[in-house]
Amino acid sequence: MTNKALSIFNQLRPVTVGFDNVFDHFERMMDDHNFNEMVRYNYPPYNIVKTGNFTYNIELALAGFSKKDIEIHMEDGILNIKSVVEATKDKDEDGVIHKGIAKRYFSKSFTIADDVEVKGAELKDGLLKVSLERIVPESKKPRTISIK
Repeated sequence: MTNKALSIFNQLRPVTVGFDNVFDHFERMMDDHNFNEMVRYNYPPYNIVKTGNFTYNIELALAGFSKKDIEIHMEDGILNIKSVVEATKDKDEDGVIHKGIAKRYFSKSFTIADDVEVKGAELKDGLLKVSLERIVPESKKPRTISIK
């Protein structure tokens, strides 16, 4: 799959300007090791929801987790969400007959565009929502170019 993906990116490079870092990033993502990890590792389940013209939410289902169990970190365009400590047997689990709600260690990363800003995060009813907003600079807004 990597060779096919790389050939698509190489075909797009001659018709784009200033997107080299985007193509480089996709090539790294499509690396066999990283791609297999992305496909295999799907816990916790998540949604990416467009909530407006320039706003998005990343929603992760985290039943059983509290705010202190989760760490959110943004660095170099990568949003990392992970559990702080690996799950251990709680004292109140002594009477549990079946444990179907997974509270295990996880780490999930999302690549965030340069013009997207993380506005905040909220954990409510077992759902973590990370709010994002695309900030459109004046130079990228539509405008008419006058001819001299």
